Amino acid sequence: KEIEEIILNQIRALNFICQSEILFRHLPTEPLGVLCCIFSQLIKVHGEDNSSRSVWVSSQATAREVCLLLARSAHCSDHQNWALLEHYPTLGLERCLEDDELVLEVQATWSLKDKTRFVFSKNYAKYEFFNKQMRFFPEVMVSDSTDLISFYQQSLMTPGTSPQIQGFLYLKGLRKKSWKKVYFTLRRSGLYRSTKGFEKDPRHLRFAADLDVSNVYTVVDGCKLYGAPTDFNFCIKPTRNQGQVKDLKIICAETEHIRTLWMSAIRLFKVVIIIFLDFFFYLIVSSKSEDSLVAMDFSGNAGGRVIENPTEAQRAEQEEGQTWRKPSLFLLFLHVMNLYILKPEASRDSAGAEMVVHKTHPWFHGGLSRKEAERLIEKQGLADGVFLIRRSQMHENCFVLSLCYELKVKHCIIVPMLKDGKNFFSIDDGETLFIDLLQLVEFYQINKGSLPVRLKRPCICVQL
Repeated sequence: KEIEEIILNQIRALNFICQSEILFRHLPTEPLGVLCCIFSQLIKVHGEDNSSRSVWVSSQATAREVCLLLARSAHCSDHQNWALLEHYPTLGLERCLEDDELVLEVQATWSLKDKTRFVFSKNYAKYEFFNKQMRFFPEVMVSDSTDLISFYQQSLMTPGTSPQIQGFLYLKGLRKKSWKKVYFTLRRSGLYRSTKGFEKDPRHLRFAADLDVSNVYTVVDGCKLYGAPTDFNFCIKPTRNQGQVKDLKIICAETEHIRTLWMSAIRLFKVVIIIFLDFFFYLIVSSKSEDSLVAMDFSGNAGGRVIENPTEAQRAEQEEGQTWRKPSLFLLFLHVMNLYILKPEASRDSAGAEMVVHKTHPWFHGGLSRKEAERLIEKQGLADGVFLIRRSQMHENCFVLSLCYELKVKHCIIVPMLKDGKNFFSIDDGETLFIDLLQLVEFYQINKGSLPVRLKRPCICVQL
């Protein structure tokens, strides 16, 4: 049975590739079956829901092409912001492949003893640096730069350069719980550590890592695996390393912001021009921007106009919010019809009824715990507006909105409320009422209301 299943998976994967013509555009079409065996290889990709899929990829297939193939095969409506992750379960290491990396070349560096695998996941923070540069690299941590804006422009257009940053980090020693606070400096020639406090004199700098032949990884659960002093860990791993811990440079930062800063700088150091071109390509193929919504006025007879005045636009947003505070009787009628007439068995249990309504939406993640929600948002990118909704484990019949803002995950309780004999949901102590979670999400995708930022990017887990 196992052999039959493997053969069937290979046939399905081959048929799909022949139909998609994504990864084999450089091959002739007639002898495709023979060439597949010569120039391609079967790889296994895992999803975040523990599902997996085997696909044939060519020797020149990039991570972007494989992600597009998987997104189409999983019937994803959104083909953007998907990423292929390289995951080392035993070491707790994980990194997002750059869009132009060759997938088979990455797999060729793996050891047969390791349980290394590819994971298909959303990553909203892959190009966040280009949108918010000043947040990533504050002037106090950038060395040898008087004009930060011109520094960014020069760094993005010069091959082999990156922000020359400096600061204290914790470096893991040979023993499990042996950590030492060290002053690091990232220079054009590599990563250095000072042997004398925060001294930048070249005489006191020791070479720490060759970034040209290394990759930077996020460390998952570093406190448990390596006894790290904080949860904000990353690792510099040689490309040809076969999973030996002694060759890893495991580093710990004091905050998420500092970890993101250093990891972004190392990425730019390695492939700044490639990343910039990938970001440019991402802007071209994106169907719409997260800020593409504009305020409009439809009160006239001209068919509507764009409101360009910021004050007038803010007033229009507030007026729209006021209309949502009084839920539509028509929507309420549909909600009651759905619960008590179309699905009368669900009306016996209000909590079960809400589960029926919301569990089909990709942003709803059931009984996910607080820590699991933070881990999922962190994995899919700490970008402003990344969110999910889950059931509260502490409050019965309540839900929780987990939202990312300024590299931190905030949790807002969604409370069911009874008004005029009708059930509603509210996130602001009854100031704004919603019939169900779908109406709540749609409102806060347009108006931030009491939230620090609008809901922009839902956490999505697809089944491969």
